[in-house]
Amino acid sequence: MKTARHHLQAGLLLALLLGGCSVPRNPDSLDWTRLPPMPDVHGVAGSFAGVSSGQLLVAGGANFPGKMPWEGGAKVWHDEVYALASPEAAWSPAGRLPRPLAYGVSLSVGDGVLCIGGGDGNTHRAEVFVLRLRNGRLMTEFLDPLPIPLAQACGAVVGDTVYVACGAPEPGEHSAVNRVFILRLGSKDARWREIEPLPGKPHILPVAAFVGEAFCVAGGAALEQSDGHAARTYLRDAWSYSPGHGWQRLADMPKPSVGAPSPAPVAGSLFLVAGGDDGSLVGFRPHEHHPGFPGTIMEYDAKRDLWSIRGTAPAPRATAPVVPWDGGFVIPPGEVRPGVRSPEVWALHFGRDKEWHSINLPSGDAIPSR
Repeated sequence: MKTARHHLQAGLLLALLLGGCSVPRNPDSLDWTRLPPMPDVHGVAGSFAGVSSGQLLVAGGANFPGKMPWEGGAKVWHDEVYALASPEAAWSPAGRLPRPLAYGVSLSVGDGVLCIGGGDGNTHRAEVFVLRLRNGRLMTEFLDPLPIPLAQACGAVVGDTVYVACGAPEPGEHSAVNRVFILRLGSKDARWREIEPLPGKPHILPVAAFVGEAFCVAGGAALEQSDGHAARTYLRDAWSYSPGHGWQRLADMPKPSVGAPSPAPVAGSLFLVAGGDDGSLVGFRPHEHHPGFPGTIMEYDAKRDLWSIRGTAPAPRATAPVVPWDGGFVIPPGEVRPGVRSPEVWALHFGRDKEWHSINLPSGDAIPSR
């Protein structure tokens, strides 16, 4: 356990990295609105999502379209890509992924959706590609692959650098890693490079965030051996990384969170961990009466190195991406409770009079390619 002095030092470092970016301590509201639901009535978890040509894209994911897992149902991976032109529009088919995929990292970069890793139930993959809409047609460009296959990782774009951390190299939740890879945008011959690993236990499904010039990672689950099987240990630790300073331990989260929507919504010096699985209902029976993942919203203030509770999300989700779009953040379909997804799509806006964290990305032409 880190001392208060260590946390104060970490908070001061993050404050320096934030520079002139400021936002009032308490945004006056968290405004949630429903967007049109996805066409798949079952919903999916672990989809890829981002923005291209101003449209919201949601791709892939996995669900149980027949029987539930406790009834012996099989999980199905998907490759469909859907587009939403505006919050008032209807979803339309946009194309397909190179193959059925889910549980990778997805980020909006330039005018494309960067899709990193993921898996299909039989194997995890290292491939990286960008999805772009061009005159209504979906284009796929493959980039330099990750050094290792990886799913259930987290990632964010900080300045001109893509960060990917943690995850599992193979299906089945047998093992996890705390390795961290970066990719510099803006160079045609860019390659992934490994940096110092995240301190602490290797784990899966943390939430990532970018705050100023820092890459933050919080929560997730370590996979620890118990009676010959790997079991989840739910984590509360949080970390930040910045070039020249390395990893710094942040204050621990108020409670664990695994698979919270990621990368986290950010406003100025604040980011939110909204939903995810806190482990409090592990083993709940009967399965069909599970009340769903808790909706607790935890807010981290980087200037004060302080966590606080900011109420409850109206529709808590796990293993869902987060996409900055239309002045807010969109959370596409995700897992409502173990085995159950929802087709609902939600948008979150901070108080309308607050300063948003600016996102400066290279143009689409500057995204590196192989």
